[in-house]
Amino acid sequence: MIYFCCDEQRRTIVKEQTAFNGIDFLEVVDDPADPLDVRQHVLHVHFIHPLTRGVLATTNVRIEGGERIRSILITGVETGGLASPPSSPPKVLPANVLVVRVAEPGDFSTYTLRLVEDPKHDDPPKGFDPILSAVDFSFKVACPSEFDCRSAQICASPAPAQPDINYLAKDYASFRQLMFDRMAQLLPDWKERNAADLGVALVELLAYVGDYLSYQQDAVATEAYIGTARRRASVRRHARLVDYPMHDGANARVWVRVVAKEGTDGVELKRKFPDDPNDPDNDFNGRPTQLLTRVMDDVPSIARTSPDYEKALAARPAVFELMHDLTLFAAHNEMRFYTWDADQCCLPKGAVRANLDGHFPNLKPGDVLILAEVRGPQTGEPEDADPAHRHAVRLIERRLIFDPLHAAPLVSPVSSPPNGLPVTEIRWHPDDALPFPLCISSRSGTDEYKNVSVAWGNIVLADHGITIDDVPEDKKRNPYTTSSSLVPDFVPRPNPALVLPPEIAGNDCSATGAGAHCTEHQTELAPPRFRPRLNRAPLTQAAAYNPDKRPASATAAMRWTMRQVNPAITIKSVGASKAKTFSDLTVIPTWKPLRDLLNSRPSDKHFVTEVETDGTVYLRFGDGKFGSRPDPDVRFLARYRIGNGASGNIGAQSLVHLSSNDPNIPDQVIAGVTNPLAAQGGVDAETIEQTRVAAPSAFRVQERAVTAEDYAASALRCEMGVQRAAATFRWTGSWRTVFVTVDRLGGQKVDADFERDLRLCLERFRMAGHDLEVDDPRLISLDIAMTVCVKPGYFASDVKAALLEAFSNRLLADGRRGLFHPDKLTFGQPVFSSQLYAAAQAVAGVDSVEITRFQRQGVDSEAAIKSGRLEMARLEIARLDNDPDFPERGVLEFEMRGGR
Repeated sequence: MIYFCCDEQRRTIVKEQTAFNGIDFLEVVDDPADPLDVRQHVLHVHFIHPLTRGVLATTNVRIEGGERIRSILITGVETGGLASPPSSPPKVLPANVLVVRVAEPGDFSTYTLRLVEDPKHDDPPKGFDPILSAVDFSFKVACPSEFDCRSAQICASPAPAQPDINYLAKDYASFRQLMFDRMAQLLPDWKERNAADLGVALVELLAYVGDYLSYQQDAVATEAYIGTARRRASVRRHARLVDYPMHDGANARVWVRVVAKEGTDGVELKRKFPDDPNDPDNDFNGRPTQLLTRVMDDVPSIARTSPDYEKALAARPAVFELMHDLTLFAAHNEMRFYTWDADQCCLPKGAVRANLDGHFPNLKPGDVLILAEVRGPQTGEPEDADPAHRHAVRLIERRLIFDPLHAAPLVSPVSSPPNGLPVTEIRWHPDDALPFPLCISSRSGTDEYKNVSVAWGNIVLADHGITIDDVPEDKKRNPYTTSSSLVPDFVPRPNPALVLPPEIAGNDCSATGAGAHCTEHQTELAPPRFRPRLNRAPLTQAAAYNPDKRPASATAAMRWTMRQVNPAITIKSVGASKAKTFSDLTVIPTWKPLRDLLNSRPSDKHFVTEVETDGTVYLRFGDGKFGSRPDPDVRFLARYRIGNGASGNIGAQSLVHLSSNDPNIPDQVIAGVTNPLAAQGGVDAETIEQTRVAAPSAFRVQERAVTAEDYAASALRCEMGVQRAAATFRWTGSWRTVFVTVDRLGGQKVDADFERDLRLCLERFRMAGHDLEVDDPRLISLDIAMTVCVKPGYFASDVKAALLEAFSNRLLADGRRGLFHPDKLTFGQPVFSSQLYAAAQAVAGVDSVEITRFQRQGVDSEAAIKSGRLEMARLEIARLDNDPDFPERGVLEFEMRGGR
């Protein structure tokens, strides 16, 4: 045979005629029950047609081949008859079997039994097919073997001549010259070099493709390592391997004061006014209310549909958008403090409550006020007010009360109400405690200045970025004709020339080697590559914010981590349902952005945004295993925001224009817009060099909690105002529970909201199999008594008042903290008697001090006086409030001697 074929039909043709006979197969008689001198000495050659007795003799059969044993001697040839050796009962062989006896068995190599005319001629005998007159066999075919008995047939093709390749050719010019040199060898008569020639055009086209592929090869090697990668997406993916999230920056936030005109009462300023109130699609329904930096004078409100709005945007202002709804009340524009007829008053540093002059029933918990100094304390002039003395607070309590001293029976009933002057008592979140003293009224010489500081209401939170929407306001327009911000915006169809490699299966000869082309495979086209680019930048990266569940404090609204920042973009696919109008798009799922697709299921409509160094944004979709793969011919429309980074950290008083799509917000409602405080939180995208420095050491940070110390350290990493934490493992019946005890700043209690947020933060550190609980520390009340000798010339009562102030748990007037302030004590911290002596001696007028009682409350002991320290257990924190209303929280007594 000179061919390798997948379907051999020669045997079938010989079987269908009678003029020629041929060998069907050969069988080596090798019965393990026979003696060794008999085994493998007899060959049964089966023919297609019966044999005529005497046609084939010993001279007509030849055995060729062999490696160690060659020239196998044939001792006898018989046609049909009894089997050899004879069996009991005797077995008669068919007439188409030729029995060939040999003198000895061969080795393990392949032999060929051939039918010849005589010993001197190799042609087959007359009447035998020349192709089927020889058969390959092995004497050891019955020997145990782990391989298939059928031998593989491989058609070896001659190796083609390999051209000389210049491996230094890496660009267009060298590839072009290389192909021209090769063509000169193959086609010496072709010497055309005109650029218009078809052959030259093909050579230059291939040189261009080679140049592009060469660049891709170099780029693959370059982008394969974080130290050499030049693309930001490559560095981002390398950093993700060590769990370092390379961030793309964050946008800024700012508190905005909206001044309502007189008579405005309960007008709602919506965060986003819906185009269609009946459309439940919040992502693609409505235009956000915007705030712009100054582009024109004396225009506080700009209608979205007016020409002034387009002119304003053409001036390229910084644009912010509301983050929640706001109900406007003219009475909340400016609210004065009520000092109960006192002068020269101020709110001390750390204050969390105040009184407002008048009743403000529309103030409610959750509202934000800005406490601001509006006049200079020394001059009373607005120009001398310190703009740094402004602070945002979120109310947690509001009470309407009266000052009964000014009731009608005491003064003229015309000038005072019957119940007294109305007063509103407000209290704000401890996180928003005043960071500085705020002057309410002052005196300079004989001049008195009241209302130095006031409270501003109608405060709303806004963040940097302007919304770009591919969905037009006219939702009846065809979505296929609407311009898209993605390039390309259609998912391409698979290229018929690009198919996936077939899976190799089976052990037959046609599945491997030269016969692989014989196996039929179902062609599967390679999925198209779809990585669209966003045509506008920079894409806004905003921290998560729920307008229906706002942060507990104004400070918390301005505090987030880079892990909480996500791209402000959503996209919607068009095509699967052949939507005619935008109202039909509500049945098509919206695609959401994620940081990565590692946890995405095959059906999840997720994608990842990858930002390059120049700000260009590319969208990466799933592969059908991690995240859904977009279907061909699907078109995408986007709603996203642009505006990001430190450029959004605008200064105070920068925002002066408001633009709303709400027709209920005309110029008669808005008197002015401004931001009393500077915007904050804007962060530029992390650079490649910063990531190269930080990412290699990211794996050294413990991202899981195993030991109790790990849980305590993880609680501090949550950045939730935890001064210190301690963890304890306890067996709770069926599993181990980790009790995380936290000491909050300011001595705050572990309420339900804090516990929920902390447990959510600790969840990413928690080890599987560990239950988690958060609880308060064990506060140990102290009982201390001291005898104080007062220096002559000092009033004992004044010295005692100073001592009580120094040993208090409050912030002092000068900004210092009292000795027993909660932030000065933590877990297991002992209380030393030397601290008490030092704090007492530092008070002016104290001559000497003696501690007469120093113990835990309710436990009489002099051990602490003798040792000089009062020990605390691991989860215990000392407490001494000295509050007469709550004596169980610690008692401090001073016995004063001497003085005036």
